Amino acid sequence: MSGQRRRPTNPGGEQPPGRGPDSGRPYAYGSPVEGAPSYDRSGGDELRSEGIRRGVRETAQQPRLTRAEMRRQGGRRGGPADAGGPGGPGGAGGAGGSGGGGRRGGGAGSGPGGRDGKPGKKRFIDYPRFGKSGFKRWIPSWKQVITLFLVFFGGGVAAVGAAYAMTPVPNPKDLIHDQNNIYYWADGSEMTRKGDTNRQLVELSAISRPAQDAVIAAENETFRTDSGIDPKGIARAVYNMATGGETQGGSTITQQYVKNAYLSQDQTLTRKLKEFFITLKINGEKGKDEILTGYLNTSWYGRGSTGIQAAAQAYYGVDAKDLNACQGAMLAGLLKGAALYDPSLSTANHDRAVARWKWILDRMVVTKALTQDERNKCTDFPDPVKQKASATMNGEVYYLVETANKYLTSKDPSLTQQVIDRGGFQIYTTFEKDKVDALKKAVDDVKSESLKPDKREADKFVQVGAASVVPGDGRIVAIYGGDGIENGHYTNNADSTGIPVGSTFKPFVLATAMQYGVLTQNGPDGKPARINSDSQYLADDKSEIHNKDGAPVMGDDGKPYHQKNDSPGKPGYVTLKKAMQFSYNVPFVQLGQDVGGSNVEKMVLSLGLRKESLAPSSTITYPLGTSTPSAIRMASAYSVFAARGQQNDPYSVGKVLKDGKELPTFAKNPPKTVLDQAVADNITDVLENVAKAGTGTKTNQLGRPVAGKTGTTDAGTSAWWTGYTPQLATSVGMWREEPGKPQLLSLNGTAGHESVHGGDFPTDIFTRYMKVALANQPKADFPDPEPFGQQVNSSGFSASPSASASDSASPTAAATAPTDPTPSATTGPSPSTSPSASASQTCLVPGLCPTRGPKPSKSGTATGTATDTAPASPGGVPGQ
Repeated sequence: MSGQRRRPTNPGGEQPPGRGPDSGRPYAYGSPVEGAPSYDRSGGDELRSEGIRRGVRETAQQPRLTRAEMRRQGGRRGGPADAGGPGGPGGAGGAGGSGGGGRRGGGAGSGPGGRDGKPGKKRFIDYPRFGKSGFKRWIPSWKQVITLFLVFFGGGVAAVGAAYAMTPVPNPKDLIHDQNNIYYWADGSEMTRKGDTNRQLVELSAISRPAQDAVIAAENETFRTDSGIDPKGIARAVYNMATGGETQGGSTITQQYVKNAYLSQDQTLTRKLKEFFITLKINGEKGKDEILTGYLNTSWYGRGSTGIQAAAQAYYGVDAKDLNACQGAMLAGLLKGAALYDPSLSTANHDRAVARWKWILDRMVVTKALTQDERNKCTDFPDPVKQKASATMNGEVYYLVETANKYLTSKDPSLTQQVIDRGGFQIYTTFEKDKVDALKKAVDDVKSESLKPDKREADKFVQVGAASVVPGDGRIVAIYGGDGIENGHYTNNADSTGIPVGSTFKPFVLATAMQYGVLTQNGPDGKPARINSDSQYLADDKSEIHNKDGAPVMGDDGKPYHQKNDSPGKPGYVTLKKAMQFSYNVPFVQLGQDVGGSNVEKMVLSLGLRKESLAPSSTITYPLGTSTPSAIRMASAYSVFAARGQQNDPYSVGKVLKDGKELPTFAKNPPKTVLDQAVADNITDVLENVAKAGTGTKTNQLGRPVAGKTGTTDAGTSAWWTGYTPQLATSVGMWREEPGKPQLLSLNGTAGHESVHGGDFPTDIFTRYMKVALANQPKADFPDPEPFGQQVNSSGFSASPSASASDSASPTAAATAPTDPTPSATTGPSPSTSPSASASQTCLVPGLCPTRGPKPSKSGTATGTATDTAPASPGGVPGQ
């Protein structure tokens, strides 16, 4: 139809009734409107366009509109109110626009026109928007946006106002009810009660002004003028909680006071909202002096002290009104965390406390609370007085409670020491009273029998730390932390780091070689060869050490490094089992190079040692125990061998109740397999040989199978024995350290001994304790080890019969032992012969034969030669 327009059949004829220009209806057929151009003329297109514009429908006399034209015509319906067009047969147009044509009838336009010629009504909420098409229908108008904003803003203001009005501000004295914490032994009997918090409420006038100013300078410099709210701090805390980041406390003194007095310490969004409203109300209803008084009386300062008056007495033995600026600055530093800033707890704490003390004093000058001259008077750090011992914390109880509390805070970060000190907890520990008593008695007996501090200087300041862990479970059943706080000893020796463990580290190196393999040779699977304890390594004193590629390891002096044993001698090549038995250093330093220090570190971390207690794994002497894990962690790591490869994290708390309800976060972690069972069993076989015929022969008095290893460091600064039976693993460390002076003293001369080794007092303590601890348990044998790995000998080992002259192996073993070629074996000059004190041996790899080199350099290479004493070796050479 669009291609050829239909001509009118009766041009110029009469109009049908009701169809003329005066009828008020659209012109349908007959003569066109007067003055309109004819379709036969050139202006026909203009007429048609004009007809379309006016909504004139095509009839028999007029061309019919195309669909596109009809759609355009429909889009123009409802023009201005004064331009309404005539409606078609379908229905009359509204007053504000043309009506709809055809059978669809008249539709409402963008004006008030409606169906059937009646005006349409606009909706109350015009959304999707009326009269718009496409995506424009969904774009709200600016009026709608403003209206919506005002509705939500008004509702938010109303909600905040209602919450503010309904938030009560109770009296802190009525809210703070400190309770006892009750600690229980593993059998459920009560161990002790702790929670008599030292609290004394005082008025602001009873607190010295320098102490007040120190707190303000440290915590909230703008306290006197701010609104009590730190919006940035709240937003940061909410964001951290939402993203799982580190939680944070209140930013202003007012917020911290609210948290101390009115709320729990939970870092939750609900608590933050409550804190916000209470802070606003307190800041509006209370004066700054009243808020500061409340804060200073509800803050925790450590040593069981809540409030500055109690803290002044606990740390300096004075009242709060008598605190000077130096003392006040130290106490203000404790507000950041007394567990980290109480200078009497540890050397690290002391260093942190001094640094923060200086910073606070400097801030007091900036805030004009002190003049520079007054600041300069604080030259010496005001060390606090010794902590008074509570009668309920005497003996080992103090260390048991501290160990349990430390576990609580590590397991559930919301349980800070401040929260614990507020009480209400029932803490069921894993400690067994009979074992704790037996361990303490063993230590006390050995010390009383051997040490005479009033006669020998070397017998003074002797320290012992010990711990006992159940293999396959992780329960810590006993610890020895020290002489007791009643004797002025506050450091928990069982959980202390900083004491090198010496040769007790060597089994970890062997376990690495068996589990991960050596980097010097590949096994049948193409991976590093997993070796066995029959592998032969050179044990001669002052032997040169080589890296995995065969090149000499260079010392700090730029020369090839030579490792010493504890005693001189040339035992030649020995099996790793024998090297462990007599604790030779050279084989394990070389083995450390062969497996890679990073792999050894990976192994010990999987066994449960902490990263922060480890020495750098890149040091040459890393395998000799320059790391400093605690007795608890050493016992736990050795328990993996007893548990045949299963690792359990050590734990000291089995269940916790708060106000009678059990907390769900203290379930025991499931075990992890970190060693192949065959590897663990073969390590046990090697360590059982140490106990039977090596450096730990004192354990034979126990009368049951024992496996373990001694450890002694260079200059005798520490001595260890860590051993186990199938039922129990125990580690005992011994060292000398004067209280307040963090420096290890030599054990040489202690108890009249020229030198003290792990096989002496630590092994003796272990044996005495285990006799009692295992008295009611049947004797249990270790499983027989299955053959494992391959014999991979170190470079330079000779398979010729001459090697049998060494105490390292029998002639048969020497004749059949495979050599360990390295990449460098294919190059270089022809093999030469290298002398040995025990026998001449053929050098198979040029450059790798043992030689008598210069005295090894110790500086910068994590010095500390592991040394242990054992019976003379079969060849007549004193064992190490």
